[in-house]
Amino acid sequence: MPTIDNQNRAIFSFEIFPPKRDMSMDTIYRTLDELTDLEPDFISVTCGAGGSADGSNRRTIEVASAIQNKYHRVGIAHLPCIHFTRNDVLTMLDELETNGVKKILALRGDRVPDLTPKEDFHHASDLVAFIREHAGDRFQIFAACYPEGHTEAPDLDTDIQNLRRKVDAGVDRLISQLFFDNEFFYEFLNKARKAGITVPVEAGIMPVTNKKQIERMVTLCGATLPRKFQRVLAKYESQPEALREAGIAFATEQIVDLLAHGVDGIHLYTMNNSYIARKISDSIRTLL
Repeated sequence: MPTIDNQNRAIFSFEIFPPKRDMSMDTIYRTLDELTDLEPDFISVTCGAGGSADGSNRRTIEVASAIQNKYHRVGIAHLPCIHFTRNDVLTMLDELETNGVKKILALRGDRVPDLTPKEDFHHASDLVAFIREHAGDRFQIFAACYPEGHTEAPDLDTDIQNLRRKVDAGVDRLISQLFFDNEFFYEFLNKARKAGITVPVEAGIMPVTNKKQIERMVTLCGATLPRKFQRVLAKYESQPEALREAGIAFATEQIVDLLAHGVDGIHLYTMNNSYIARKISDSIRTLL
């Protein structure tokens, strides 16, 4: 079984999402057939907003388990906590461990309109501390960070102080939210290191495939679109294939620059698109 521990190079990994509950699982397995052939260091599996212990999270566990046991790669299960109880989390930890999934991305999770959060976990740091209390070091815990600051934080410095508390609760590695200007990532990383955050930080990169998709993501996470990329969107928004290729080229350029700066890893938000993952993987593989 591949491992991501003690790698003497940049990590290269993917994020995927399971099908909705009313859709067949066949599509995700076809995607995994193609993605695992690229030999990523790990594949993380999202959990739908407002997921429950017997709902969308069930598919997260199923896919993460398949990555481990069928495809023999490292699987990481997302665990967004504000809509879970402590008992929910304990149940999921038991099931993940039973299936050999020992890595978790601990998240607060998105607030969902008309769905009241549970009161057990208010922040990702609460979940991290809970996992450490009840499972010790049996799980490797990943967590999210935000190069431009979390949208609910008053400023980046405050967000980094919150991040330090989360890391101190027991986080092993960080994966960043998407960004399109590497200078934001370098500034964030410099401030994080000065704040005493020493764990590896992997850069989250999302190749743009269509204008509506990226506008939605930017609205959700607050990422800034550089002027040069705004020009790309304006020029190719009505030409889907051209925009896809331009988006791949832009993401590849970002990754090359990040690797040249010695980044700890690249986490590719694939949106389940194996074509894009392969194109980028082929371009940067010799640089890792």
